[in-house]
Amino acid sequence: MVGSLEPYQDISEKIEALQNILISHSTGGQVTEQQYRQLRSELLNDPSLSPKLPRFVRTCSDLKQFWVFIKEKSSSYQGRREYLKEQFKPLLVSKAAPHMPSITGTLKALDSDHVHEAWRSALERRLDDPDGAITSARTLIETVCKHILDHAGVPYENDSTLPKLYKLTAETLQLAPSQQTEPILRQVLGGCTAVIEGIGAMRNALGDAHGKGKSSAKPDPSRAELAVNLAGASAVFLIETWEGMYAK
Repeated sequence: MVGSLEPYQDISEKIEALQNILISHSTGGQVTEQQYRQLRSELLNDPSLSPKLPRFVRTCSDLKQFWVFIKEKSSSYQGRREYLKEQFKPLLVSKAAPHMPSITGTLKALDSDHVHEAWRSALERRLDDPDGAITSARTLIETVCKHILDHAGVPYENDSTLPKLYKLTAETLQLAPSQQTEPILRQVLGGCTAVIEGIGAMRNALGDAHGKGKSSAKPDPSRAELAVNLAGASAVFLIETWEGMYAK
């Protein structure tokens, strides 16, 4: 049974909670009318959010009406789960992290289809394909590094590891810790290097790029969210630094 209502931290948690309630109700789980009505009311009362909610949320005022609707959509539990996740996905992607629109805007301004595709994939996969999202996060950083190095005329090996590519890119942009004279900058930029190495390590351990054994860990969405957020912020930092040095 879905638990009692609780003080959700943000809009994305409320949206996800509503999705989970509807999935549970449509697949034989037990939820209360109060849970559905209260969450639905809170989301509908947000004028910026209400028009973006799935149509059935706006039109089904109670669970009986929703049950009639979802039975017609699919006769199987799996079909209903997939349908509901697909309907909520655009809204969850847009609300999951407040800073992601600014990252998306920066990356869209870059003339690189490969960068755009890597970021799109990372965003879309992080909710229901966390290992794939982690792999896409790593691909994003690798692609941004290669894009910058190509435009700067700096050669690199195509099969270079992510840490090597990032080190070469950081040196090109004068972001390497060893190039700094101020201790605080060495510390901060050393942390950036550690973040990139960590994303590469997460991809190797938790991503979907390698075959997995029976005991391999399955990452939860929060780890994928972390990898995608860090990769997006790092990509923007590299791009904006490069533009300041080379694109004028």
